Amino acid sequence: MPSESDRLNWLKTLHPTYFAMTMATGIIAIALDILGNPVFSDVLYWSTVASWCILAILYIWRTVRFPKAVWADLTNPRLTFNYFTFVAATDVLGLVLYIHDHVVSAIACWWIALIVWAVLLYCSFGVLMLFHHERNVNIVDGGWLICIVGTQSLVLLGLKIIPDIGDYDRWMMFALFMLWGLGLFLYAIFVTLFSYRIFFQEITPDDYTPQMWVIMGAAAICANASSGIEMSSPIIDAIYEVHAVIEAVAVITWTWATWWIPLLVVIGIWKHGVHKIPLRYDPRQWSIVFPLGMYTVATYQVSLAAEFDALHLISHVTVWIALLAWFLIVFALGRRMTGGLLQKNR
Repeated sequence: MPSESDRLNWLKTLHPTYFAMTMATGIIAIALDILGNPVFSDVLYWSTVASWCILAILYIWRTVRFPKAVWADLTNPRLTFNYFTFVAATDVLGLVLYIHDHVVSAIACWWIALIVWAVLLYCSFGVLMLFHHERNVNIVDGGWLICIVGTQSLVLLGLKIIPDIGDYDRWMMFALFMLWGLGLFLYAIFVTLFSYRIFFQEITPDDYTPQMWVIMGAAAICANASSGIEMSSPIIDAIYEVHAVIEAVAVITWTWATWWIPLLVVIGIWKHGVHKIPLRYDPRQWSIVFPLGMYTVATYQVSLAAEFDALHLISHVTVWIALLAWFLIVFALGRRMTGGLLQKNR
């Protein structure tokens, strides 16, 4: 008879990136809402809330039951940045709650995300300084850029709740301006290291993971955050003075995100088509869906900021691609869970 530890092995080995499922679901709900599909958006809204609550319970349970496994993840340079999915998922949850007029809950989400973000930021970089034994660029992974996604997600939710925090709006805007700038600098650092690795280092097909798509998603959320700041009321003079620069950054980062999409598709074909590596469910595949959804929202926002309505057409195409990818991975997850249950019952 299997021991309790054996029965809970699935919890012990739960990948730290599962909150990307909430991120993906929520951002597609937002995309569908702004593009005028409220029915589908409402379904995904409830799915976002449910997935966040379920995952929060599971990860708390895992932390209490298997603290050594959690600590091993946090001190692993290849995994530590994956925990920023919680930050981004909480902010995305706050955004969908705000859309449905749950303002107080949205503000609470922002504060929770900010506190966890601050802890994870210094934890993850501390790991790189103190626990990184390899000391070479091959340690760089696409999941590292989830740190940027978490940082810029604080900007997106913060811009929404500013009108509801009263006299502290100037403090909030200054904090969001700093977070936006920090996110851009971190992206510049990480994308340089990541590009050097994949273009000039020896790598294998297994090194091309689904989290490579985060490099596009991080650029897209930078574009989205830039557009949001550009279109917001210039509460502080610093933003007013660099208004044109922020608008340019929005267009440039959106262009950079667009440039990556065909390359990422080619890499996928090369890995699974040329090298015949089977395409199986992987929790990191949610890191493909979120960038597609974020790219949709970012494209819409950039079109508003740049006053270039032609970009709307791209949003109306990519939102359905993102939704199709979401359904495919939900189906794959369902098959994985059903197969596991059948195997246990044998």
